[in-house]
Amino acid sequence: MSTRVLKSAFLVPLLSLAFLPMGCKKPPPITLSCNASAPAIYPGDPLTVTATAGSVNPKKNTNVLYSWSGTGVTGTGTTATVATGSLDPGSYTAKAEVKEGKKGKEGLKPGESAQCDANYTVKAFEPPTISCSSSPTEVQPGGTTAVTAQAVSPQNRPLTYSYSATAGAITGSGTSATFSSAGAPTGAVGITCSVSDDKSHTATANTTVTVLAPPPPPPPPHTQALCSIGFGNDTKRPTRVDNEAKACLDQVALNLKQQPDAKVVIVADSNAKEKATEAKEQKRATHNKHVKVEDFAAQRAVNAKDYLVTDQGIDASRITPMTGMGDDQSEQNYLVPAGATFANDVQGTMPVGETSVTPQERKPLPERHR
Repeated sequence: MSTRVLKSAFLVPLLSLAFLPMGCKKPPPITLSCNASAPAIYPGDPLTVTATAGSVNPKKNTNVLYSWSGTGVTGTGTTATVATGSLDPGSYTAKAEVKEGKKGKEGLKPGESAQCDANYTVKAFEPPTISCSSSPTEVQPGGTTAVTAQAVSPQNRPLTYSYSATAGAITGSGTSATFSSAGAPTGAVGITCSVSDDKSHTATANTTVTVLAPPPPPPPPHTQALCSIGFGNDTKRPTRVDNEAKACLDQVALNLKQQPDAKVVIVADSNAKEKATEAKEQKRATHNKHVKVEDFAAQRAVNAKDYLVTDQGIDASRITPMTGMGDDQSEQNYLVPAGATFANDVQGTMPVGETSVTPQERKPLPERHR
């Protein structure tokens, strides 16, 4: 091989190396990813959105800028806040953009900017729920019962309670009220417990209170016959209250003391002989005003009353002396409880005129002379 050929063989590879291209390596384009702190929230809940950049140019003179857009979104860095209090329920997007490059020239070259979205949902507030109960569930006319409401707001919104009834009246606030059946008819009364939150969401629940039929009125009290007194033992003083009569009247007084709102009516009678004597005296009195007419029955009643007032201390206004139509020398005592009407229970009596018939002094009989 000649020297010329050898030189040519070595020359070709050298020339190839001399003409290889020497271009610089480009940095990868910047990337950006976004994320919301919660995928779903209620209006007013806190929410942040974050942007994370990737492939940022490591050169020292590279500047990185962030910007945000979207309803209620504010921020200039990698994190922005969202004012959720005024947002209506629905789906929302917070948009972020990042730019890098020399200060004042960020994002001018290809690959120096990127965008991303952070999606989230604003949920509607759930309405409250409520239960309603009453205790007791049955009341007498005019009675009352306690009404209790228990309400829950899923999002703990402030709650306001109110109550209504189909009859009667109900008053109260908060979780308790009082139902009054005054004026309500007999039967079931519907009660409604209502609750509302500060977002105008409402809920109701119902309970029932039964107004019972009024109990029948108690039977009216009636006059009661007490002990009776016979005046036939003392022929000379047939109107005098003797020891036997006192024993009966003491029992009458005890009844009056035990029932301070009761009264007593004393009904005394006279026999046929006494009535005849009285008739004769009345006839004589028409011609002689000095003739004394003795009403035996009236005198017995007045004397018995005097004993109750004087010896037993009974108020005179609680004792009424009367005469009856019987044919004997007796006296019947009647207890008249409060609310009873004597005239309805005992007929055939006449009141004694106490201005003309006055009590007789209880004197012992004079001793006989031997």
